[in-house]
Amino acid sequence: MTAVAVIGAGPAGLMAAEVLAQSGARVTVYDAMPSAGRKFLMAGRGGLNLTHSEPLPQFMTRYREAAPNLKAAIDAFPPDALRAWSEALGEPTFVGTSGRVFPKAFKASPLLRAWLRRLDASGVRFAFRHRWIGSGEHGRLLFRTSGGQRSTEARAVVLALGGASWPRLGSDGGWVDMLAAKGIAISRLRPANSGFTVAWSDVFRERFEGQPLKGVALTIGAHTVRGEAMITRCGIEGGAIYALSAELREAVLDLGMATLMIALRPELDTTALATRLSGTRGKQSLANFLRKAAQLSPVGIGLMQEAAIASGRPLASFSPAELARLINAIPVQLTGVAAIERAISTAGGIAFDELDDRFMLRKLPGVFAAGEMLDWEAPTGGYLLQASFATGAAAGRGVLAWLARS
Repeated sequence: MTAVAVIGAGPAGLMAAEVLAQSGARVTVYDAMPSAGRKFLMAGRGGLNLTHSEPLPQFMTRYREAAPNLKAAIDAFPPDALRAWSEALGEPTFVGTSGRVFPKAFKASPLLRAWLRRLDASGVRFAFRHRWIGSGEHGRLLFRTSGGQRSTEARAVVLALGGASWPRLGSDGGWVDMLAAKGIAISRLRPANSGFTVAWSDVFRERFEGQPLKGVALTIGAHTVRGEAMITRCGIEGGAIYALSAELREAVLDLGMATLMIALRPELDTTALATRLSGTRGKQSLANFLRKAAQLSPVGIGLMQEAAIASGRPLASFSPAELARLINAIPVQLTGVAAIERAISTAGGIAFDELDDRFMLRKLPGVFAAGEMLDWEAPTGGYLLQASFATGAAAGRGVLAWLARS
């Protein structure tokens, strides 16, 4: 019998295991995959964004309505603590120009290797290829393995099974039905930080797939974000899209579509643009004229052509004032949300009302939950990993308090 079973070997589960082992608890980490941190390694492929350097009050606003539920955990393990933790593992961090925090190695694998070595040295055991399938008699944990079904007992359990994005890396949302059957309220898992589908014309799709939109402003309703986006074969994605993904997703799910407004030159007002476009075009093509007069990229001009086609008018018939208005208010109709399997993260999960202030499930004494399986979401930029680490640490502390009382 192990003292504590941690189910899930991602950042939240490993952090819970570390907190527990450092206090002398006997810990076994179970995971369905053949090795730890599969999604963590994927997150580090383009440079591991651990956290963000902005002041904590502003940082917390990124979690929207879940911020009050996460505040105590992040206060106890804030971004500075995460940076110090990384440095103690031999991976010092730096702040990028955007304020994002990265390890100097700029990837996840060295940090994960050092972490696993430290966990091993502290006595943490690992049981891979163990898929949790529920509880049996007397609360025994049941696992499906290549050698058949196995069970074990534990005085306390930390569930850190992630959401449902990138299921091939281990987070497939299979825990939802098991917990719901025990009366746990769970908000439906939905894509977060995801792309969206757009019915591009064949000409636009073939020419501009994979092209970036740089320095644009994206707007839906009262929400505007400046940044970059990427045209995909089936739609649009990228950092600025991810920052608006909650509003865009809810609009698509509620109405069946959403109108995203794109400003190609947000630093210029309509009057300034109209003045630039009032010159004589001469023998230039319209595309060349727009490129030179308004410094528009080919993909931006392509978006204007798409909007003109949708309006039933050729772009060449637009007056300078109409072109100026269109440049900073191109309507793009989003027809759907990209599949959850391709989303960076998921929204939804275990309702915070189901947890006490130590992250224990009220209906399942001795069972704690942490990480992305809880009902919160955040944009990319370090906020996802920060909350996963912080709630994992909080669940570990909660288990220690539970064991002390028991």
